[in-house]
Amino acid sequence: MDIGGGLVVAIVVICIGLVKIFHGPVGDAFADRLRGRSTRGSDPTLLAEMESLKQRLAEVEERLDFAERLLSQGAHGDQLPGGAHR
Repeated sequence: MDIGGGLVVAIVVICIGLVKIFHGPVGDAFADRLRGRSTRGSDPTLLAEMESLKQRLAEVEERLDFAERLLSQGAHGDQLPGGAHR
């Protein structure tokens, strides 16, 4: 089987990239996950910030719903009763 030089170079580059990725923080997180150690919930500051962001997102969703309702009513607000237009 004849393997082209370009394929060999691509395989080597991919292997080197994977080694670099898995020797960094991604590899550490993956190893901790495999060992059963989870860092989830360990930082109370991070958890408080997440709750704050969830609350702010809920408020933004409520404002968006309100704005959508106003816009949908605005299309009908310009009409006069009885079907006549201005």
